Formats: sequence, structure tokens, C-alpha cells
Amino acid sequence: MIKKLIILIPFFFLSFLVKGQDADAVTFEIQLSKPKLGLNERLRVDFTMNKDGDNFNPPDFNGFRVLMGPSQSISSSWINGVRSYSKTYSYTLAPTAKGKFTIEQATIIIAGKTYKSLPKEVEVTAAVDKPSDQMTAEDVADENLHLVAEVSKTNPYLNEAISVVYKLYVSPNISVSNYQPLDNPTYNNFWSQDIKVSRLTAQNGTYQGKPYRYVVLKRVVLYPQKTGKLEIEPLSLDVTVDVPTSRRDFFGGRIYSQTNKTVSAGNRVINVKSLPTTNQPVNFTGAVGEFDFSVNTTKTELNATESLQATVEVSGKGNLKLFKLPEPELPSSLEVYEPEFTEDVRTNLSGMQGKVSNSYTIVPSFRGKYPIPSISFSFFNPKTERYETLNSDEIIINVLEGPNNSGSLSNSAIGQTNKQQVVTTGSQFNFIKLSPNLTNMGTSYFFGSTRYYLWLLLPLLLIPLAIILRKKRDAIAEDVVGNKIKRANKLARKYLSAARKELGNKDAFYIALERALHNYLKAKLKIETSEFSKDKISQLLNKKGIEETTIYEFIGLLQNCEAARYSPFSNVEMQRDYDKASEVISLMDKQL
Repeated sequence: MIKKLIILIPFFFLSFLVKGQDADAVTFEIQLSKPKLGLNERLRVDFTMNKDGDNFNPPDFNGFRVLMGPSQSISSSWINGVRSYSKTYSYTLAPTAKGKFTIEQATIIIAGKTYKSLPKEVEVTAAVDKPSDQMTAEDVADENLHLVAEVSKTNPYLNEAISVVYKLYVSPNISVSNYQPLDNPTYNNFWSQDIKVSRLTAQNGTYQGKPYRYVVLKRVVLYPQKTGKLEIEPLSLDVTVDVPTSRRDFFGGRIYSQTNKTVSAGNRVINVKSLPTTNQPVNFTGAVGEFDFSVNTTKTELNATESLQATVEVSGKGNLKLFKLPEPELPSSLEVYEPEFTEDVRTNLSGMQGKVSNSYTIVPSFRGKYPIPSISFSFFNPKTERYETLNSDEIIINVLEGPNNSGSLSNSAIGQTNKQQVVTTGSQFNFIKLSPNLTNMGTSYFFGSTRYYLWLLLPLLLIPLAIILRKKRDAIAEDVVGNKIKRANKLARKYLSAARKELGNKDAFYIALERALHNYLKAKLKIETSEFSKDKISQLLNKKGIEETTIYEFIGLLQNCEAARYSPFSNVEMQRDYDKASEVISLMDKQL
């Protein structure tokens, strides 16, 4: 028995020695969540070591895109007096193509020695219906973040108001720390008006039956100017999302993973119905909505050469800026001046509300009674889907004092002429002088005269003037930026002049006016503003210190230029827009 113990003792010492060497051995290996995955699945790669190391160098993940990582996790424990240590670097990868790929070696330095992991092969197949791998932060953001464009009506009539509200829905499972717009819609074939969002306020709501918090980012009112299927371009945002993970920090707080997500509201198609042609009034000019109509005068009794104002007014709710007001038919014996157009219109999510009017100044010249006949205004009511016509009352203008109208003379009186016989006296031509009393002026010579010497010295006097002009011309030629600005200013004046010449020709006038406005901005801001949206132009002018009212009037002129392509505009409105353009350019010159 003693001999057997003596023989076994060396084996016990040998086993303890091997265990000690195993405990001190360094391991550094790679672990994959799966050797085979679909194109729409995610791959988790862990590099694990049993000793702490430095200078970890990951491989190039060819064929994959890194979604998350590297994230570190450390595990340390004591079991039966034996210490267990593990440190892991983790990556979450998304495949970029189908095929077989190799995760190459990673390296790390432990206790002064460099260790390498073994390469492993991964096969990527076609996309699977339901990915089975663990969701990444991007996956969580996909399911819990939505940008929605809520349209009030998808099948409106032509020129009927619709509203689009862009809402960002965020699930309680995540939080949004920042967002940035990537692409703003242009609303082609629509008259558009942005409703300013003064403050971003989170509200409680539901999305697809689940509780969400949402923020209204943008509101806009649209009036379709064309029938058929019209497309509203999507609004796109780049959103920074904080996604909670299953890990916690030293104090027990949840650790969040941050990712960027691009969300889009998607294209929306609006089916615009044309206005019915049956029973359409002859005097219909495109008014759509619910309106009241009236014709009023400041007085009905006055003396000749005194003046009064007759106002044609339309009020209510509808496309108040997109139709032409009816014109009164006044007697030719009344002197009538061009009307003054005024508007008091506010725009909210339900559309335009307020009133527009034309005020005519009337001056009678003769005594008498003059009727202002009843005039009618027709519009289409989208609620009742019928045309409605409103008529004004007839108004009698009584001119109390003044001369009588002499235009009622009889033809015999007008045809009478008074003839007088001419009697000759023999002295009809006494004004002709037969003795002119001419005197000799003498003879003068040019050579040697004062004028001769002045002309001789004139070239010498012009030399300094020519030198000064040459220097000034060279200085102007060297000022490249100044010359560009002068040319652009000259071009803007040219187009504004062209717009004035085209008054009365709607299309040509507004094309020339729009060119003049853009060339003015090109001269002042040194950029091609014709390529920018109205929102971008507003931002540029705001940065330059232009007052908000001036910016609003400038953008309003650009909107009128666009609206003129689809709606009738009167000569009065064109003259008003031309005067407003001159005034706005003058104001912007002072502010710039």
C-alpha cells in the first residue's frame, strides 16, 4: 500500500502543475451569433479574452456594414477561491450583399504579447421573411419612429382648400434628441401657404392603435390649381434616436444606444375633381368657397364735382386671393377712376378667411340722378356642390347742384352754323414791309481770331481729362464683383421695365416680374435664387437682416407670380403688384 502511494504522489503533483498552467494560459477567440443569415438579418460578432489587454485592433468587416460597436463588457467572479475573468468586444453587423464572407483575424496585446483570433466564414443568403436575430438600435427605431403626413381631404374640388399636417410619432420606448430636415416638398400645381408652428410641443396620441407621443413639425394649406391626380412630395428628416439597451451602468441606470434614422412621410396622391360645367354661370371667375357679396357707396346725394366711393366687396371663406372681383357698370356721364384693391385675409388650417374689395372713386359732372345697376357674383360651394349667385341692390346717385348736361341738344341746333361776310378795304396786306433797312455787317476772318486760338489749345486741355477718365475706367474694370453687381442691377431694372411694358398681358407681365425679383436677389446676395424654394429665400433674407414684413411682401409677390399661371388677374392687380415690387425693392435696398 505504501509503495502504491509513493508511485501516485508524482502523478498528483503533475496534475496540479497542469491545472496551474491552464489557469495562466491566455485565450483570445471570436464568436459569431450564427454562421448563416439572411440579407435582412443582423450578425453579432464577439471577440472574447480571459485576460485584460490593450490595443485591440478589429478586422476589416468586408461584405458587412457596422451598425453598432465596439461595445465592451467585462465579467469577473471568484468560485471556490478561483478567479474567473472575461472581457468581450462586440459588434453588430448588417450584410451588404449575398455570398460567403470571411471575418478576418483581430489582434490584441496581452502582457506584452500579441494574440490573434482565428478567421471564421459566414454565409449570407437571400432576405428572409422574419429575421430571428436580436434587434439592433436601428431596428428598434424603425418600429418606434414614424413621420406621417395627415391630409384633410384627398379628393377636393379645383381651388378647394386642403391642409397637410406633418407629425412625428415617437414611441415611449425610445427618445429623440435631435432632428434635421433633409428634403422639403415643393407642392407643384398647388397654391401653398405655410402655417407657422410657433413652438414644438409633445402631445399624447395613438398610432396604429398603440400609445405614442407626437410633435407637429409643419403645417401647410394647399389650393389645387389643376385637376387630376396630383402628387405631394414627401418630407424627409434625419433623426437622432436614443434606444435603451438591456445593459445598466454602475449606478443601475439604463444604458442607451444612439443611432441616426432617416424617416419620410411618403408620397401622397390627391385626386382633384374638376368643377361641374352644368349650370355654370356665365360670370363665374373661379371663386370656390362660401361667400357674401355687397356693393356700397359712401353717399347717395352730393353736388357736382364732389366725389364718392363705391366699394365692391366679397367676404367669407374660400380662395379669396385666386379669383377676379366683378366690375360695376356705371353711366358714361360719371367720371370713374381706377379702383383701389384692398384685402384683409388670414390663412389657417381650414383655408383663407376674410374679405377682398375694390374701391372706385366716382365724380359726377352734371346735375341729375344716376343709377348704379345691380351686379352679380357667382361662386361654387363645395359643401353643397352647387353654384350660387348673389346680386347687389341697385343704387341711385342723386346729384343735387351742378350744370345741366348739354349733351341733349337737338341735331338742328348742333347743325346750325353762323356765317359772316368778308369786306375788303384795300389795306389787307399793310403788314408787309417793303423797305427792310438792311445794314452792312462787315467782313471777319477766322484765322488769327480768338476762336482760332481756343480751338488750337483745346487738344492740350483734353489730355489731362483723358488721363483721369482712363484711370477711372481701369479702376471700374478691375472691380469684377462690382461690375457683376452693376450688370445684375441693370438686368433687374431691365426686367422690371419689361414688366411695366407688359401691363395688361397677364402671362408676360408676371414672367418678367418674377425674373426681375430673382435678378435683384442675384445682384444683392450673389447667388442663383431661382433655384431656391420660397422657404430658403426667406431664410437667406432673414440672415441678411431684412425685416419680416418686407420678407413677407417679397415672398407674396413670388406667390402671385406663380398663382398667375393658373388664375385670372385683373389689370388693377397687375398694377398693384408692379407698384408693390418697386416699393419692396426700395425697402430691401435700404435695409441691406
